[in-house]
Amino acid sequence: MNAKAETQGGQQDALKLGVAILLLGAGISGFYYFTDEMVVLRVLGLLVVAALSMAVAYQTGAGRQVVGFVAGAQNEVRRMVWPTRTETVQTTMAVIFIVLVVGVFLWLLDMVLLSAVQLLTGQGS
Repeated sequence: MNAKAETQGGQQDALKLGVAILLLGAGISGFYYFTDEMVVLRVLGLLVVAALSMAVAYQTGAGRQVVGFVAGAQNEVRRMVWPTRTETVQTTMAVIFIVLVVGVFLWLLDMVLLSAVQLLTGQGS
């Protein structure tokens, strides 16, 4: 009996997700269909339809999982230790310095290899 209830819940969730997708598709189609209307009204209509679609999708298990994931991500961002301005500036300067050093090294390597190829092939002066 438990498996039957889970199957019925899964079918209902799939139906709700389908309705949410169709609702969103209808909103997008309406946005482009009513091109003669003011853009503000079309955007507001699309936002309302998108909100309704998300409300329908939230009623499913997958929708609740997505909302839980977003809430957990926000919690992690709040707990994150962000670098200070000094640390950010120092790290940026270190990256710029390393990029310049590697750039000069590759330029010199290119010059040496170009001279070697010109010497081997007899091209150049």
